[in-house]
This record gives sequence, structure tokens and C-alpha cells, in this order.
Amino acid sequence: MEEEKKELVDFVVTARKYKTTLTEKFKHRQVWKKPYAGDVISHLPGTIVELEVKEGDHVEAGQLLLVHQAMKMLNRVLSPVSGVVSAVNVQVGEHIPKDHLMVKIKI
Repeated sequence: MEEEKKELVDFVVTARKYKTTLTEKFKHRQVWKKPYAGDVISHLPGTIVELEVKEGDHVEAGQLLLVHQAMKMLNRVLSPVSGVVSAVNVQVGEHIPKDHLMVKIKI
């Protein structure tokens, strides 16, 4: 039998150095990228219950954009920044997945 060669990775915790192997899930994870400040992204899958803005509307930071129902709770989604709504990618009654870009606001 041929032995599989495992790649060891160094990491440091409280000034002590350890070696470990990385899991396949970790190796193939989606790389994190910093989101644009005006992107409003869903953190949970759910359904859009109310939509309070449309393309071209001027919004202020903290203004209600939409209501998103997830896990039997109604979540009020507020604008993170002031600007103009450049895209609304949802409709009332639409079921959306996690990490879906719901509204894009141009600063």
C-alpha cells in the first residue's frame, strides 16, 4: 500500500508552534472578500415580505429598505449607507438564498 503524503502547516498559539494538516473542506473553502459598503446581502435564506424602495430612490443610512422573513422571524433590513439605489434584485414573495445581493446602493 502506498502511503498518502500529508502536507503539514505551521500555526502559532500563545508563543508555541504547532504543526497540523488541513481538511479538504478548509482547502476548498470560498475565499472571503470584503463586500462593497453599499451592497445589502442576505445572511439567511428566506422570503421577501415587503419592499420599501425602488431603483433611483435616494436613501439615508438607517432607512428601511425591505422586510425579509427568515426562520419564522420578520427582519427589518436597513440601509447601511446613504446614497441612491442602483439595483433592486428581489421582489415581494420571492424566496432568496443565503448571500443573495438584495439591494445595491451607489454611494
